[in-house]
Amino acid sequence: MISRRELVDDQHRRSFAKAVSWRLVGTFITSLLVLVFTGQWMLSFGIGALDFVTKIFVFYAHERLWLVVPWGIKK
Repeated sequence: MISRRELVDDQHRRSFAKAVSWRLVGTFITSLLVLVFTGQWMLSFGIGALDFVTKIFVFYAHERLWLVVPWGIKK
């Protein structure tokens, strides 16, 4: 089990790496869906790129905020 101390010490680069890896998966799915529904490669790429850039920073901030939330952590 991960202790509260280990969570608080989670490094920024780890949170950022997790954000990048998750966004790669999410962006691939989003781009694929846009391509399937529109058949337009450029639109799919553009939406995928915008999705990747914006959501990676939102996920990173979300991940860092959860480090200060004590809810659900056993002492």
